[in-house]
Amino acid sequence: MLHIFFNTLPFFALIALGYVAAKRSIFSQEATAHLTKFVFYFALSAMLFKFSSNLALTDILEWDFMAAYLIGSLSLYVLTAVVARFRGQSFESAVIEAQCSVIGNMGWMGLAMIPILLGEQAISYVIMVLIIDLMIFGPLIVILLVAHREGQLNLKLLQTIGLGLIKNPLVLSISTGLLWAAFEIPVPDLLNRFMTILGGASTPGALFAIGASMAFAARGQISIPLYLSINKLIVHPVLVGVMALFIFAIDPFASAVMMACAAMPIAGNVYMIATHYGIPSQRISIAILISTTASIATISAIIGLVTQLYS
Repeated sequence: MLHIFFNTLPFFALIALGYVAAKRSIFSQEATAHLTKFVFYFALSAMLFKFSSNLALTDILEWDFMAAYLIGSLSLYVLTAVVARFRGQSFESAVIEAQCSVIGNMGWMGLAMIPILLGEQAISYVIMVLIIDLMIFGPLIVILLVAHREGQLNLKLLQTIGLGLIKNPLVLSISTGLLWAAFEIPVPDLLNRFMTILGGASTPGALFAIGASMAFAARGQISIPLYLSINKLIVHPVLVGVMALFIFAIDPFASAVMMACAAMPIAGNVYMIATHYGIPSQRISIAILISTTASIATISAIIGLVTQLYS
């Protein structure tokens, strides 16, 4: 486990570097936003296209794996929302807390860390988790919030969500890559080298941007952010692990990757959704800060434990 911890340190060193750069005003909030856009629209998309274009559809559509992750995540989603309502939170705050508990930083940290720590054979499973996050939980939070405010679910909302998915560069890069692979089109060497160079910027760029954005996070009361961080870093991987190993009897390596994916800290897009819909978001930014910082230890521990499943 100590070996895993040392292997994860360079990733967190990049996050710390971004944090220090922002704290020292070497990297401004505006610069962080621009770096985030570069990674999101270009570097990360290039890496996802390269990964997915070299996969077969049979590798990326393992229904038992996706069902185990989805059911485990939905169980925590519902439980978190019910607990929030019991505490007297509004419906909107409850679903935002539920989103915090299951949506990890897969696009930034998961894709950067897991294939390196667990090997390239983990890539297809990482992409499956990312697909569930993007295609199910991403639209779900918008549907719940808008339908609650309008008192109904209308066709226009579904059209807007569908259009948003089509325009999402991560969805577009994965789907384009899978179509490319499905038709068995050879990837030209020149294109492959271009994607390798551009995609290579995604890991340092994403981790640096995470650190820089943490420097601008709010400070305040930590009990609820701490509770949400525990949900995401510990309860989520445990629940999906139970589903994978004991309910669906999934291969130990695939189960290990699933649990490692679930151990990722809270994703920043939850904060952006809360802000966009005018839902109090200070606790969300604190939860992102706490979960990202604590994940230095928890990711190492989870990956150290799950590697014993298949070693």
